[in-house]
Amino acid sequence: MSQTHLAYENRVNWGSYYTPPEIVGTAWEILAPYLRSETTVIDSACGYGDFLKNCGQSITIGCDIDETAIGVARENSDNVRFFQANALHDVSRTKFGIPEQSYLIVVGNPPYNDKTSLIRQSIKSVDFDIDEDITSRDLGISFLRSYNKLEADLICVLHPLSYLIKPTNFRLLKDFTANYRLIDGLLISSWEFPESTKHTPFPIVLALYERDTQGMTYDFIRSFRFRIDGKNGFCLGDFDYIAGYVDKYPKKRSTSDYTLFSSVVEDPHHSEKDDPLFFWTLRDINALKRNRTFVESYSANTIVIDKRKLDYYAYIDVFKRNLHRLPFYFGNCDVLIDDELFKQYKSAFISDTVRHHPFLKKHFQIKPMEKHQTASRLDTYFKLLFGEHHL
Repeated sequence: MSQTHLAYENRVNWGSYYTPPEIVGTAWEILAPYLRSETTVIDSACGYGDFLKNCGQSITIGCDIDETAIGVARENSDNVRFFQANALHDVSRTKFGIPEQSYLIVVGNPPYNDKTSLIRQSIKSVDFDIDEDITSRDLGISFLRSYNKLEADLICVLHPLSYLIKPTNFRLLKDFTANYRLIDGLLISSWEFPESTKHTPFPIVLALYERDTQGMTYDFIRSFRFRIDGKNGFCLGDFDYIAGYVDKYPKKRSTSDYTLFSSVVEDPHHSEKDDPLFFWTLRDINALKRNRTFVESYSANTIVIDKRKLDYYAYIDVFKRNLHRLPFYFGNCDVLIDDELFKQYKSAFISDTVRHHPFLKKHFQIKPMEKHQTASRLDTYFKLLFGEHHL
């Protein structure tokens, strides 16, 4: 059931989104082998309580900050202890009446709301208290930290894959990753959630974590094989990425630098040796879908291209036009590349870039290939690069 009682702004800020029943069912298929009669199961952001109907003989607890949602959950669930409370404030087992010795399982689809993301930025805010030791820029990361604070033995929740595969996010989870190990991860498109179908799909993982004093490192995540329906799986370590070949972000420059670069571009008489080239900031594949590549003016969001690396920026430009070949689960990854293979097909990439950006022609010392030959060679390259993942 969609939480239609909430205004759109509150759904965004509270992360209150309907989880399709087939995904709830999959979560319980994963959890079934771990259920015991003395187990306590909690969904600390339970909404209407959809995750709390398959708990067997376990002690079952539901919590949500939303009083109306808890009222609906009470009507739809039997044998569940419900709390209308802020699960991120005064986090402890005592708060929920969970004995310290109880085997605790966390299940659900906790909110995620990255306050720093540009998407829906104009309506984002968090107006409730969060314990200082679990506070983060993203509610989802705060919830994962709260499960560590509860010392949950097993956690089966949905969250953006970016929490694990983006190094910056992974570092934000250091207290969590020091105590938990990923033992299963099924990738699901955000388009499986009705409220997300209007936006670029991003990968969500239905993750199963087990409390483990060895924890997990980022290298562990790089080598972890995530499950995908109908395929062998997805592993970060199967690919090389463009970050090793180009500058992805602008270097910090002063106001005088901005004025200098702007005036150089606007002056028709500047010499070619001072002729700078600019490229839009790179983040991940989904950001590349939204953003430009080569630009003709300098700004705080542009990279001043090192022309010794120009071929690789041409590669990114062509990669953007071929993103339709990639499935959703690559959305938060860096641009993929096989450098040795790229060198074999480089002339096709440069030809395609020059065709789309004629002002770049003077910077490349090759004769552009015919359009049909370019297309054929690019098709071969991307099929070889993506392998079984190629759409």
